[in-house]
Amino acid sequence: MRTRSCLALAVAAAATLALGAMPASASAPGQVAAATPVLTTGGAGGTAVAVGDVLVAPLASGTKATFYASATSTTGVTCGASQFTSRVTDNPAAPGTATESLTGQTFSSCTSNVTGVTSVKSLTVGNLPYGVAVSDAAGLPVTLTAGSAAPIQATAVLNSWFGTITCSYQLSGAFAGNADNVAHSLAFRNEHFVKSGGSGLCPGEGYFSATYGPVADSTQAGSPLVYVN
Repeated sequence: MRTRSCLALAVAAAATLALGAMPASASAPGQVAAATPVLTTGGAGGTAVAVGDVLVAPLASGTKATFYASATSTTGVTCGASQFTSRVTDNPAAPGTATESLTGQTFSSCTSNVTGVTSVKSLTVGNLPYGVAVSDAAGLPVTLTAGSAAPIQATAVLNSWFGTITCSYQLSGAFAGNADNVAHSLAFRNEHFVKSGGSGLCPGEGYFSATYGPVADSTQAGSPLVYVN
């Protein structure tokens, strides 16, 4: 009887030591590990980006934002600086689509090579905020959509030989691009706008291209880079 009691105590002690050696994050048998969200920081499968966090991205190093008269043209407006700012509104488990609200997209250091234009006063986007959807599907597609009341809009104010002129453009439907986990970037290529108002000197169409990155979570300490899982 005494031998059995000692044996039972030894088994219990060994079990206690084994449990104590398990990592705190290890799931007990039958439990499901927490799902990885679409957007994380610190690496793929890292820390979840919280709803309400503000994500920011400048133009990728060595690139410019362009607004050209056609998809194959190099005539139009070129900007050396731009900033993309959004707020996360939903970050579900992957696979899925995270959503954001684009609250700011600014442009500066802009020039134009359009005949008769002497300088660029401003290039702005209107009718913010826009909805942003970031999917972890193949190609990491990113889609911008306007609110229900107004379309996505871009307005250029230009100084010309004939005085100040304003050129307004709108995009019908979605504004599409792709994310990249290597450069932590968002790229948009030849997004097509149609002239909606302004001077007869303004081109009838505009094609917007830009690459923003790295995308960082400015709400978190150190502004860590953002990954799409």
